[in-house]
Amino acid sequence: MARGKRNLTEGNIKKQLYSLTWPMLMGMVGMVIFNLVDTFYVGMLGVRELAAMSFTFPVVMFLNSISMGVGIGTSSLISRNIIHTERSELKMMSSRSILLGIIIVLFFVALGLLTIRPVFTALGAEASVLDFVEDYMTVWYLGVPFVVIPMTGNNIIRATGDTFTPGMIMLGNAVINIILDPMLIFGIGPFPELGIAGAALATVISRAVGLVVTLIVLIKKTKLFTLKLGKVRDILFTWKNILYVAIPASLTMLITPLSVGLITRIIASFGEEAVAAFGVATRVEMFAMMVIMSLGSVLIIFVGQNLSKHNFQRIREALKISLKFSLAWGLLVFVILLVGAHAIASLFATDETVIEITKSYFYIIGASYGFQGLVALSTSSFNGLNKPYPSTIFSFLRMMILYVPLAWLGARFIGINGVFWAGLIANIVVGIISYKYLFITVGKVESGIS
Repeated sequence: MARGKRNLTEGNIKKQLYSLTWPMLMGMVGMVIFNLVDTFYVGMLGVRELAAMSFTFPVVMFLNSISMGVGIGTSSLISRNIIHTERSELKMMSSRSILLGIIIVLFFVALGLLTIRPVFTALGAEASVLDFVEDYMTVWYLGVPFVVIPMTGNNIIRATGDTFTPGMIMLGNAVINIILDPMLIFGIGPFPELGIAGAALATVISRAVGLVVTLIVLIKKTKLFTLKLGKVRDILFTWKNILYVAIPASLTMLITPLSVGLITRIIASFGEEAVAAFGVATRVEMFAMMVIMSLGSVLIIFVGQNLSKHNFQRIREALKISLKFSLAWGLLVFVILLVGAHAIASLFATDETVIEITKSYFYIIGASYGFQGLVALSTSSFNGLNKPYPSTIFSFLRMMILYVPLAWLGARFIGINGVFWAGLIANIVVGIISYKYLFITVGKVESGIS
C-alpha cells in the first residue's frame, strides 16, 4: 500500500472494525460536548439569547446535513478507488470533492445572509429575539467554509482507513471551542465581550484551526490535495459520482429532524412536562447510539474498499459482526436503562412528572435500540456499496410512514405511551427489513459483477 493508505481488504475483520471505530467515537463525543458547551454558556446570557440559538438549530442542521452529505459521498467514492486508482487521479478526485462542497454551501450561505430576518421570522422568531439571531448567524454564515472543508477533508482521510486523525481533529475542535466560548462571550482577559456573536466566533475559530490541520494532513501525510483539478469533463464526472450518494445522504439526514419536529408537536399536546421528558430521553438516546453511529461511519469505508476488490465474503462477514454487535449493544443499553432509568432521568430533571415520562420512554423505546442501530448500520453500508437510495427509502419508511402516523394514533387511543410504542414498532420493523434487504443488495451487486 502507498503511504497514507490502510488496506481493509485483508486481515482480521473484527480487529479492523474495532480499531477504526473507537477513534470515530472519540470525535463524536467531542462534537456532542462542543454543542452542549455552546448551549450552556449562551444560556447564561439570558432566555432571549438561548431562544435565539434554538431558532438557529434548523438552519445550522440543514447546512450541516448538506456538508455531511457531500462528505459521505466523497468517503464512498474515495474508499471504492483508494486501492486501485493512481495516486495522481486520486489526489485530483479528493480535491474536486472539496471544491464541490465549497460551491454548494457558499450558494446557501449567500442566500442565507440575504434572508436572515425573513427566514427566522417565518420560523417564529419574535422581534425581541431576531437581533440576537442576526448577530449569531451573520458570524456563523461567514465561517461556513471553515466547516465544509474539514468535514469533506476528514471524510477523505477516513476513506484511506485512518479514522484516528479525523477523530482527534474533531476532539481538538471541541477543546478549542470550550476554551474560547467563555472568553469571547463574556469578554474575559484581552477578549472583547461579544455575547451570542462570541459563541459563533468561537465555533468559527475552532473550525478554522481544524481546517488548517486537515489541509496539512491531506497535503503532507496522505498527499491527497492539489490545486490541479484536471479537465472540466473529469471534474464534472467526479462531482456526478459524489452527488449520486450525497443527495440521498443529505435527504436521509434531513428526514430525522423533520420527523422529530412532528413527534414533538404530538407530544406537546400532553403538556410541557412531556416535551421536557422527550428532550431528556432523546439526548440520552443520542449518547447511547454514538457507538453504533461511529461503527456506521466505519462501514462506509470498509464496504467501499472491499467492494473495489470484489471481496463480498468479507463484506458479509463484517455486516454479520456489526449486526450481532448492534443487537448486543442495544440489549446492554436497555438493561442499564431498566436498572438506572430513575437515576439517569434525575440527572437532567427534578420534576417527578418529567422523570416518570422519561422512564416510560426508556422502558418502551429502549427495547428497540439494537434494531434502531441496524437501520443506521444499513444506511452506511448502502452508501459504501454505492447504492444510496435504499437508505433514504428506509429512513422515510421508519420515520414518516410508521413512526409519525402510529404516534398520532397512539397518542389518540393510548396516550403518551402510545407515542413511545410507535417508536418501538418503527425501529424493530425497519431494522429487520433494512438489514435483510442489505444482504440481498450485496448479492445483487455480486451477481452484477460476476
